[in-house]
Amino acid sequence: MTKLELGKEGENAACQYLERREYEIVKRNFKCKSGEIDIIATDKNELVFIEVKTRCSKQYGEAREAVTEIKKKHIKKATEFYIHTNQLESCYLRFDVMELYLKNGQFYIQHIKNTLW
Repeated sequence: MTKLELGKEGENAACQYLERREYEIVKRNFKCKSGEIDIIATDKNELVFIEVKTRCSKQYGEAREAVTEIKKKHIKKATEFYIHTNQLESCYLRFDVMELYLKNGQFYIQHIKNTLW
């Protein structure tokens, strides 16, 4: 499996996980010139912007460690663009990271809420 395929499978598994917990997926892979947001979902009254990191092992560290300050800056700018474009300035916002590890054909998921700021 290529890195790109692993990432896509991880995002699919993350969406299934969220939907089982009654999140509504609003948008996947939102892109603008400032950056990309993997998943935009609603959780009750919050609009949640989710960065998904998928790995096969922790050999090079925790998946969440790949969400660098530069990556956070791009996510923040893309979020601002999304909010402005969709006139959502009055919404409650949250930023989450989801770590997924693939082992023996199964994803193990760590959902870290309210993490980017």
